Amino acid sequence: MSKADLVFTNGPVHTGDPARTRASGLAVTGERITAVGHDEVRELIGPKTEVVDLSGRLLLAGFQDAHVHAVSGGLELADCDLSGTTGVDEYLRLVREFADAHPEREWVTGGGWSMESFAGGLPTRQLLDAVVPDRPVYLPNRDHHGAWVNTRALELAGLTRETPDPADGRIEREADGTPSGVLQEGATGLVARLIPPTTPADRVAALLRAQRLLHSLGITGWQDALLGAFNGNPDPSDAYLAAARDGSLTARVTGALWWQRERGAEQITELVERRRELTHGRFRAGSVKIMQDGIAENFTAALGSPYLDACGCATANSGLSFVDPAALRGYVTELDALDFQVHFHALGDRAVREALDALEAALAANGRRGNRHHLAHLQVVHPDDLVRFARLGAIANIQPLWAAHEPQMDELTIPFLGPERASWQYPFGALVRAGATLAAGSDWPVSSPDPLAGLHVAVNRMEPEATDGRVFLPEQRLDLATAIAAYTAGSAHVNGHDDAGSLRPGQLADLVVLDRDVFAAPAEEIHLARVEQTFVGGERVHSLV
Repeated sequence: MSKADLVFTNGPVHTGDPARTRASGLAVTGERITAVGHDEVRELIGPKTEVVDLSGRLLLAGFQDAHVHAVSGGLELADCDLSGTTGVDEYLRLVREFADAHPEREWVTGGGWSMESFAGGLPTRQLLDAVVPDRPVYLPNRDHHGAWVNTRALELAGLTRETPDPADGRIEREADGTPSGVLQEGATGLVARLIPPTTPADRVAALLRAQRLLHSLGITGWQDALLGAFNGNPDPSDAYLAAARDGSLTARVTGALWWQRERGAEQITELVERRRELTHGRFRAGSVKIMQDGIAENFTAALGSPYLDACGCATANSGLSFVDPAALRGYVTELDALDFQVHFHALGDRAVREALDALEAALAANGRRGNRHHLAHLQVVHPDDLVRFARLGAIANIQPLWAAHEPQMDELTIPFLGPERASWQYPFGALVRAGATLAAGSDWPVSSPDPLAGLHVAVNRMEPEATDGRVFLPEQRLDLATAIAAYTAGSAHVNGHDDAGSLRPGQLADLVVLDRDVFAAPAEEIHLARVEQTFVGGERVHSLV
């Protein structure tokens, strides 16, 4: 009997295999799992076998993130990071300190501020002028659907009270029409286009910086949700291809090619060519990202009926459908016929329905082609549409961290949706009960990439550090095994890795070791678990021991 290269003993091992959910040992030879079981696995230990004594720590399949912006996140780690606080004074201190520490920078860039920190979710240009008056400042918010800029940035962009809003965005304004310092959606590009571009070396460094972080969180693969240049953000495609070619890309990455919403079907031939060019080693770009709407907090998520105002009365605004719904059906049908996966950004109930309608049209025209189309975010889903996911083979790509009571939800979302639509938010449990397949992701750098934090919220529907005991729509909670399946097998399925996501002989040895058995601990302690080791194809890519 040939001996294994790597053996884990003294589990628990959570296999994700319905036929045998738990084991105590696992063996790896080369890049694949060769045995899963109990004491018999020890027979594969030879003189050259590395043995990992789990000593009660949990081994499970490596996490995969089904919606992340890794290179953008890596770039932001080197910029002015505001994501660690919600205090306005602290934001301004960090901006001033970053500007002082980087006098050589023509622009002060970074981001991560929270809309909840400001009245109406809107900071002002004057706040930034007070700390950086002489250089342009551009700071996307946490959601990356809006940006805070100073007066100098507005001047360089030529934005005045006479500047019209772009079709896909909004310039927030003072009483006299002067831009106030916040740009929403497509309006961000009016300033972002002026920011000095990053270099190819910058982007590769950002990718590797992000990869180290994601591996440290147990993530072995992901889908980058935007391969293309958009609103001043650089196209990360070259970084992935370079890292795949030189072997520094250790993760398994699927890329979603950006659908340019100002264009039409003529871009499809270009997408076919890009798919061919951007496939090498552990990187492939077989998905197309269509951003159908915006976000609820700035009233650009597409709703079936108008938003409410602060008094609870209907407004004239129902949000934005960035792609005409009738045209969308034709585009998706053509993409599906070419065996592209379509990755939709769909937050509002109208956008969700428009995406499902497009998939229904593709199914009617092409039959079932198994392209694993998925809808990401799914903040507001009309109850009538829940059953359509399973019927159409549409995968629900959830971002669990958002499904909790927190100020942005309680102050900037629920009042403007109204009670009925607020009750339709993030319906994870209802989707499972309706037969949908779940995948899970983070949307980092919009929110934390930590899968354990996401698992905590998926199971508890409360933020990890919440102390008020309020559970957000408790009927939508997931059990822990289902939540883990979404972050492992579900996301591996979306990413086209059928030989990953569960621990069975023949599967890829993409593995994560936690410091405890989260199944044995109270649900409210899930977020306390930490990743000790991460393996991709049997190779250790992260270790705390």
